[in-house]
Amino acid sequence: MAREPRTQPIVPSYGAGTLADLSASIVASLSGDGRNVLGLPPAKRTCLLIVDGLGWELLRDHPAAAPFLSELSLNSRPLTCGFPSTTVTSLASLGTGRPPGEHGLLGYQVMVPGENKLLNGLSWDATVDPRRWQPHPTIYEQAAAAGIMASHVAQRSFRGTGLTTAVMRGAGYRPASAMGPVAAQAVAALEDSERALVTAYHGDLDGAGHEFGTSSEAWYYQLAHVDKLAEQIAAALPMGAVLYITADHGMVNVGAEDRVDVDEMPVLRDGVALLGGEPRARHVYARAGAAADVLSTWREVLGDRAWVLSRDEAIKDGWFGPVDPAMAPRIGDVVAAAAGTFGIVASQAEPKESALFGMHGSLTASEQLVPLLGFNVPLRQASRLSPL
Repeated sequence: MAREPRTQPIVPSYGAGTLADLSASIVASLSGDGRNVLGLPPAKRTCLLIVDGLGWELLRDHPAAAPFLSELSLNSRPLTCGFPSTTVTSLASLGTGRPPGEHGLLGYQVMVPGENKLLNGLSWDATVDPRRWQPHPTIYEQAAAAGIMASHVAQRSFRGTGLTTAVMRGAGYRPASAMGPVAAQAVAALEDSERALVTAYHGDLDGAGHEFGTSSEAWYYQLAHVDKLAEQIAAALPMGAVLYITADHGMVNVGAEDRVDVDEMPVLRDGVALLGGEPRARHVYARAGAAADVLSTWREVLGDRAWVLSRDEAIKDGWFGPVDPAMAPRIGDVVAAAAGTFGIVASQAEPKESALFGMHGSLTASEQLVPLLGFNVPLRQASRLSPL
């Protein structure tokens, strides 16, 4: 019998303390209406800075590199990001105020039901309409309906992409790639209206972690730049504005000895029609009639290196939050979330993803826990957010 992982997965606290709850609470704090489960104080102008890859544990482990953020963290508690703990899913949760099972962006790569192909949420597929793929109103559309000016700051190449359209439509787009322009654009967007919702995204910390690992000097130095970015936005906030800082996921380093290569283990391809997700959060789509055998094989081979559930089990255990029946077919027949520091790679089918050092996607504390930091004006100090 296959060994189970020794630890339990961290199932996201949907409805109480996830990224979806954060964005819904921000909109409620601005509009005075809606679901404010985090109890955020009323505000007229709010900026949410999203730092890709800034996990709570990583931040707490590096106070010297990020003194400003570390000081804010003293008055804060973490959120859980949602499953999978990956950029596509987390940005969708932030952009809609809904859990993954409702907004339907259920991972880095998921099957398009009935078409036997994968949709990559970052590169997208022009034949898939992002407005139909994610049909719910975004937080930006909700804000605009309440008379609040909504803006999003991110690099120019993301403008008009499928993911941006799916989860950030309704926002005025302000292109900025380097950290200085990100800070300037975010502050300018706040100053343009007396009632404003501004989100700003920067992804270089995640890139450094993927390439060099989170224990590298490259990652450490990049964290110091992120700290300065947050400090500069905070220092320039208009009077009465609020800054929140969070992340889309954390990260773990996956060494060569911890990689299970599906393309070198034919047994893991038996009965599999499509392999989706990413190395630490796999959607496995079985051929007709093979789902039970695929589940048994993946459990036996992976053993204590992953939590392996059927689609129905993953839904029942709340991995994706409440699941809209229309979204359920996008979930793999088998869902495998890597435990510890393991990764389930596919070196031939996914050479780029398989070569990464830092990875994320699973249900460990290192990936699931993300910060919620707050700074307000005119007090010019860390706001004491209620424990989550």
